[in-house]
Amino acid sequence: TGGRRGWRRGRIPARAPVPARPYNVPMTHPHLAGFPVVVELDVAWGEMDSFRHVNNVVYFRYFEHARVAYLTRAGWFDLLDRTGLGPIVHSTSARFRKPVSYPDRLLVGARVIDVGPDRVTFEHRLVSTKGTDLAAEGTAVVVSFDYRSGKKAALPAEIRDGIDKLEQPGG
Repeated sequence: TGGRRGWRRGRIPARAPVPARPYNVPMTHPHLAGFPVVVELDVAWGEMDSFRHVNNVVYFRYFEHARVAYLTRAGWFDLLDRTGLGPIVHSTSARFRKPVSYPDRLLVGARVIDVGPDRVTFEHRLVSTKGTDLAAEGTAVVVSFDYRSGKKAALPAEIRDGIDKLEQPGG
């Protein structure tokens, strides 16, 4: 599999890591109602900056953990292994509402809010269990990408179906 690593044209990237507890987190927080995928993450001491709160760049990594868990459940990484069609981030944004610091456990939700011909838009929310507040929210646009040709591609029907199943109540 050494030849599959990397992002250059014609090479399929290695499978993205999945967080330790990506699924079946009990959903009791009202800020995450309607989010089919929620991951639970612990804040690490090293994620804080000199202002004693988690550095803003780290929030994007938290969002990524939830998004990767969602994409895994939708079947996109299995499809990538079979066909070379996979996700690639087009753009991402965040709005920081409350600072988070160590120690804390976070609940990070991901859901799809728009599906286009070649892309999906995710909404993310991050909740502190220590403060029980909404700490951040954000979006990410993920484009369907053919890693073999190095070009964007139409969103596969298999992925649309996976998203539809996840976004159904009880998905």
